[in-house]
Amino acid sequence: MTTFLLVRHGQNEYVKAGKLAGWLPGIHLDDKGHQQAQALAAGLKRLPLTAVYASPLERTMETAQPIADAKGLPLGARPGLGEIRYGDWQGRTLKSLRRLKAWSTIQNQPSLARFPGGDSFPEAQARIVAEVEALRKQHSGKKDMVVCVSHADVIKLALAHYLGLPLDLFQRLVVEPASVSVLLVGKSDIRLVRLNDTRLVGSIEAG
Repeated sequence: MTTFLLVRHGQNEYVKAGKLAGWLPGIHLDDKGHQQAQALAAGLKRLPLTAVYASPLERTMETAQPIADAKGLPLGARPGLGEIRYGDWQGRTLKSLRRLKAWSTIQNQPSLARFPGGDSFPEAQARIVAEVEALRKQHSGKKDMVVCVSHADVIKLALAHYLGLPLDLFQRLVVEPASVSVLLVGKSDIRLVRLNDTRLVGSIEAG
């Protein structure tokens, strides 16, 4: 059974402004995001991590690198952990998108939704599940513990699949910046041990 630590990247200007970053290049962690990444690295250093992977986007790589460095592990960039492709919605504010008719479908019936010029939710879920399964097979030792730094919707889609939660209900899950969700995945045994745990960065949030 493989232990997956599914980590959402830290804060950046798009998170702070309530905008969809998608695959836009050049979006880096802000000062608070870098602090969150360091707090994650310090908190996870005590764990027997086997590998550290991340979406290839800057904000995820910058969150993952301190974790890898703290354990002396290489950081692997995995496109399968990448963000949903939001197409024409990329770069827009959530406030403006909520006015669109398609917003209701995306929130309430995402299994039927496709972003204009981008992914559908079923496609995005299939991609992340295929990635987790590939990593599970690669890290199948009893004590293998793998960090995967990714994005909110991507992590929620993975968790929904492994929990048997219908895709149309995945928006009920919450995955905040710099949070850790712990998922144990075996061939026939799956356990969610922790969801949206932000305790490692709690002191930063309080400040």
